[in-house]
Amino acid sequence: MTVSPCRSNLFVKRKDLYQFLLSVQEKCLQNNDKQIVSISQEIDLVDPLLVLDQLTQANEINFYFEDKAKGEAIAAIDSVAKLQIDGADRFTQAEYFIKSCLKNIINFGNANQPFSGPHFFCYFSFFDKNAQVDYPFPSATIFLPRWQVAVKNQRCILVTNIIINPNVNIARLLENVQNKIEFIQSLENYSANIDYFPKNLYKKSITNSAQFKRSVVSALEKIRSSHLSKIVLADILDVKSSNHFDLVKSLNNLRQNHPNCYIFSTSNGKGQNFIGASPERLISINNQQLITDALAGSAPRGKTPAEDAANANRLLNSEKEKHEHSLVLDFITQRLCQLGLLPQILAPRLRQLSNIQHLWTPISATVPANIHPLKIVGQLHPTPAVAGAARDVACAEIRRYESFERGLYAAPLGWIDSQGNCEFIVGIRSALIDGDRARLYAGAGIVAGSDPDKEFAEVQLKLQALLKALV
Repeated sequence: MTVSPCRSNLFVKRKDLYQFLLSVQEKCLQNNDKQIVSISQEIDLVDPLLVLDQLTQANEINFYFEDKAKGEAIAAIDSVAKLQIDGADRFTQAEYFIKSCLKNIINFGNANQPFSGPHFFCYFSFFDKNAQVDYPFPSATIFLPRWQVAVKNQRCILVTNIIINPNVNIARLLENVQNKIEFIQSLENYSANIDYFPKNLYKKSITNSAQFKRSVVSALEKIRSSHLSKIVLADILDVKSSNHFDLVKSLNNLRQNHPNCYIFSTSNGKGQNFIGASPERLISINNQQLITDALAGSAPRGKTPAEDAANANRLLNSEKEKHEHSLVLDFITQRLCQLGLLPQILAPRLRQLSNIQHLWTPISATVPANIHPLKIVGQLHPTPAVAGAARDVACAEIRRYESFERGLYAAPLGWIDSQGNCEFIVGIRSALIDGDRARLYAGAGIVAGSDPDKEFAEVQLKLQALLKALV
């Protein structure tokens, strides 16, 4: 990727950009080729969620990601390059696609700020091929957005990715870009009306309580026979509303109700969206420093401080919960070692969310420059936190027990920049939205000592927390 000299007040100096794009077009004429130009500039603070609301067209792919604890949010809208694939080599193909695109990108403008320059947005399904042929998302989607608006620490970066070819009218293209940027900037003082709730919400659980508990009992028998040591069983809740669900207002509710979770949304450009509030990071890499989470073992939050402290203490001292947690921790460290990394296990702690708390052990490592983030994502997914152990056996059993398609549920979603920095989460506590219908997903880890009634209650707790946010 080529980097042009940094310019401040990019669109004040519109002539500079115009001349630069003309020079790029001249090279395209000489080579009979096309070039992607990634233009970055700092703008006045605007909420990326509002940009998503106001800029997105129904037929455009998009992505939203927010980590309130880190003061980060990013919206990616439309695409100038996209790959959608199925198959076991999807992570390898995605890596090749990103590397190929980067060879054809020139970076222009303010390239030194966080979230400047080209970012690739990725989401994968749980299995490498969906069994449900009409599931609305392929098993892998990777795209470079046309528009990207990100906030970090109260500073806002706008990235515009455009395609230059021998035939494009540079003056007209630049005018369209300028108009769109002015529109985005006009949202600075705009606030969305969020006083809307659907009426007559009709709920239908596809897997009834008796069926789910029977699956838990059957799984426990397999665990006792040493067929496997853990399996994660998911349940779904289908919901129908009298109105179409509002994506942006639902996301706004999620970020208000779950400030300690990663808020996310993806759209396939065909009317379906996958959204959620996940507590689980798969990997984060910043300047070659990796952090990943072992997150497994759960207990509800208490209704009083005393009850909450008692629940936390029981969780920290439960042999069953600690065993479930150790399966995830051991798996992650082993898989990182297989890549040649040297994982450092940080002190275990609790990850306390609004309605549930988890055993949590962060793991760090230094990533060599020759290991692409998607190699690590492919190496880790799915962890025992969302699949089980032994992993391959657990995945086969999941297909047998669950009568629905997991799709993007419990699968990696995130972004990668041109320097190898990235953030990927696991798409749990999530919902597939399609007009006035929504399918909510949640799961529970089954290990020796699991109680079918308690596991069912845990899943319902997670589903209800998500249901409260949908509007």
